[in-house]
Amino acid sequence: MIPAEEQAQRQTALRALLAKPLLVAADDAESLMLVRRHLPVLSGWLRRETGWRLAADAETARLFKIVPLASDATHPARGHNKEPFSRRRYVALCLALSALARADAQTTLGSLADDVLTAAAEPGLAATGFTLTLDSRSDRADLVAVVRLLLAWGVLSRVAGDEDAYLSAGADVLYDVRRPVLGVLLTGSRGPSTIGARAFEARLAELTAEPVAETDELRNQALRRMLTRRLLDDPVVYYDELTEDERAYLVAQRHNITGRISEATALLPEMRAEGIAMVDPDDELTDVRMPEQRTDGHVTLLVAEYLAGRARAPQAELLAFVRQAAQAHASYWRKGVTDPGAEIELLKVVLEKLTALRLIEVDIEVTRDGTDTVIRSRPAIVRFALGEPTIREPGSPPTGKTGTSQTRKAAADAASTIF
Repeated sequence: MIPAEEQAQRQTALRALLAKPLLVAADDAESLMLVRRHLPVLSGWLRRETGWRLAADAETARLFKIVPLASDATHPARGHNKEPFSRRRYVALCLALSALARADAQTTLGSLADDVLTAAAEPGLAATGFTLTLDSRSDRADLVAVVRLLLAWGVLSRVAGDEDAYLSAGADVLYDVRRPVLGVLLTGSRGPSTIGARAFEARLAELTAEPVAETDELRNQALRRMLTRRLLDDPVVYYDELTEDERAYLVAQRHNITGRISEATALLPEMRAEGIAMVDPDDELTDVRMPEQRTDGHVTLLVAEYLAGRARAPQAELLAFVRQAAQAHASYWRKGVTDPGAEIELLKVVLEKLTALRLIEVDIEVTRDGTDTVIRSRPAIVRFALGEPTIREPGSPPTGKTGTSQTRKAAADAASTIF
């Protein structure tokens, strides 16, 4: 029997790794200490249940995750204002990492910029159509966004200067290069230099490929690991998104798999007819929260409620709904939400959030007049539906949930076969 305190420490350490797969001593000293203290147990559990590798030393703890779906683009790197990284920024990030691998113990933003520009001019990269200059503020902003991401990861540590000054006046910034952190960034199952494929999708598949299981035991192990990864990484795992073998295995082993996850992480399984979600009662293990405060959070909740009662909705219909909502809540929302075209950006943020939470799918439908963007509701969105209010006479005893106390999962409570 594992003592309660030790079990709690292991759960805290594993949750820290799931929330932040790269822990750095300078920023995460307490979490790193717990991971190192329970390293053999954590490493064994992760290897057995997920196939993920865990390494830790005095400087870093790195969970080398294998992504469940390489095509999932719902959790991008983000800039200072939460804007998702563009292809240009991702390429600049790779070039900066390559330059830092050859840099001295200290470097400057100007020196890093020169190295990135030199690498960007290589014929092979230029042939793809990629170009990079630092002639304008927007060009320099891409490089600054990359540097700030590296600062957040702990690859760089600022010694003197400020990135804003570089943007506005060209002033330089001095950094320490943390080589222990830089050395554990790559998580692929093989080195990029060993990849022989030419097309991007094929190269990505080779980079994350795993050995083919040749026996029933190894195939079941591979299924268990893949499904455990999905349950740890995805807000919801729907049965209709799995292959026949994956679905059959999860249905048969769902209590065993979710039980082991719960014991290791304190996540709680919610099993429905359409799929399974591992719920965090402490609301810590997510990078996309809902509901949230402020304008974006409110409009997201309103759109989710609107879609909860519909199987699908054209984008034009949702734009009209957001325009109407902006007019109704203009005094509470941020300035400019009623300006012409403001609903487009508002809805874009909403759809990104709902897609990341696996509550909707955005599809393109071909019609006689061209193409339409259509938003399809997924089962878990029904928890944001509002039930009809219950009206009772003053002084009469309550018969259940009243309109003001109903939660946005009232519909799910009434129909337990759906999320």
